[in-house]
Amino acid sequence: MVQSIKINVNNKEVTLPYSDPDMPLLYLLRNELGLKGPRFGCGLGQCGSCTVHVNGEAVRSCVFPVSAAKGKNITTLEGLGSSSKPDIVQQAFIDEQAAQCGYCINGMVMQAKALLNKNKKPSETEIKEALANNLCRCGTHQRIVRAVQRASAQLV
Repeated sequence: MVQSIKINVNNKEVTLPYSDPDMPLLYLLRNELGLKGPRFGCGLGQCGSCTVHVNGEAVRSCVFPVSAAKGKNITTLEGLGSSSKPDIVQQAFIDEQAAQCGYCINGMVMQAKALLNKNKKPSETEIKEALANNLCRCGTHQRIVRAVQRASAQLV
C-alpha cells in the first residue's frame, strides 16, 4: 500500500510517496529527491557514506527507516552549502584537499559538522574519535583531521 510522508529536507517541506515503512531514508533522498550527497556504501550503517543529519544528529540513512523520518528535519550534504557558497566545513575539506576518491567525504563532512555543532573546539583525539566509524580506503585521514581543525579554528 502506497503511503506518503511529510518531511523537511534541506529546509524545504516535501511530501513523498513510499510503500514500505522500513525502506531506508537513503533511497527516498537519492531516488525521489535526486540528492546525491549521501551515498550507498555498505548498507549496514557501518561505513558512514550515507550519513545525514536528522534533527541535527548524524544518522546513517541506509538503516534509518523512512517511517522514522516523519515530521523530522533532514539535512544532507547539499543542505549544508553549495559549490558557490560552501559551508565552513565543506570549504575546509576543499582547502585541505581532504577528498581523494570522494566516496567517504559525505560521511566525513556530515559527521564533522555534527561534531562541531556540539563542540566548537574539539581536540585532535576528539576529532579522530568522532570520525572513527567512517571508513576511508584512500587514506586521507590526516587531511580530513586537518580539515576539521581548520573549520574549528574559524568558528567563533
